[in-house]
Amino acid sequence: MNAQRTSVHLLIVTVLGLIVLGLVMMTSTSAFAPESHGDPMFLFNRQIKWLGIGVLLCIVAARLDYHLLEKSWKVWYGIAVVLLLLCFVPHIGHSHFGARRWINLGISFQPSEFAKLAGVVALAWCLARDEEQSKNPVRGFLVPFAFGGSLMLLIAPEVDLGTTALIGATTLILMFIAGTRLRFLVPMAVAGIGLLALVIAKMPERTGRFLAFVYPEKYPADFYQQFQGLIAAGSGGVEGLGLGNGRQKAFYLPFAHTDFIFPVVGEELGLRVTLAVVAAFILFLLSGATVAMHARDRFGMLLGFGVTLLVSLQAAVNIGVTTAVLPNKGMPMPFVSYGGTNLVFCLICVGILINIYRQGLTEKEAKSRVALPTRTGRKRVVRL
Repeated sequence: MNAQRTSVHLLIVTVLGLIVLGLVMMTSTSAFAPESHGDPMFLFNRQIKWLGIGVLLCIVAARLDYHLLEKSWKVWYGIAVVLLLLCFVPHIGHSHFGARRWINLGISFQPSEFAKLAGVVALAWCLARDEEQSKNPVRGFLVPFAFGGSLMLLIAPEVDLGTTALIGATTLILMFIAGTRLRFLVPMAVAGIGLLALVIAKMPERTGRFLAFVYPEKYPADFYQQFQGLIAAGSGGVEGLGLGNGRQKAFYLPFAHTDFIFPVVGEELGLRVTLAVVAAFILFLLSGATVAMHARDRFGMLLGFGVTLLVSLQAAVNIGVTTAVLPNKGMPMPFVSYGGTNLVFCLICVGILINIYRQGLTEKEAKSRVALPTRTGRKRVVRL
């Protein structure tokens, strides 16, 4: 069995394992979630419905030629911009806990999830189109960055700095993979961190979270959630207290079923399972990268890396926040946390990776790096 086939099989098994873990944890935390009103199966039933939608769209994404995304990127990008603008329209956009990230068009969802995927598609198209110009400061740096930067400017006012930073990091890493010079990327990364710090300084709630991360003993109220998460993770030890026996989710840990599901896993199932979750996301990253490297063309390669980064970086941020390695930021754990929109778009990312695998290079072609025709009809050597 070649490396590409092994990678996609591992990818699927890993995602299935994480989804099963998420459904199990929904039954454990549901009764204590405010929206469930004590129903122990409320979150499970809701998550199953979203899972059905996600699996269906995953199959569609796996079956349809991913080059359709390349041809229609303007449509998806335009829809993303419109949906993000609707967040600020009265009676359509609505806010929770001071963040205006949701819209209601019959169903309530977060447009930023759609925007992340649309942004990756647009960026992959731009970087694939100008392969020879990847080291050019305008066409290889400023133009591609404008695709991600425009979405970031629309998402940041929603008070969703985590997604803004996620899109920025994905954009810069994808540009690096495409060949953009580090002398352009490094100053932009530094400037982005500086701008993020300035925005945090202007928002009292975000300032409190950051100061609590640096000086937790001085800001116990802002550090409360992460502190309770650490207690939960530490209480479980190696073996865990047993499924359903966690105490922090009941009275102390807010958002135990969404952003802070990881500490509950540690409390109830123990260190072994939390390490297995970390290993699963590392395996997802490696498998996705292997599939992307065997893509038949440059667009497929960049698209594969892009969707892999979206899921992997989100998981890294969630784990970092819930273990107090990063400042507190509400971001769900892919495939595990409760939340329909994120689950659906993560499954679409998996479907895209499967699609890239199905059309990818054979092992023989990959080893010989054969010349393949581009869309212009010219021959070029595939660079893996």
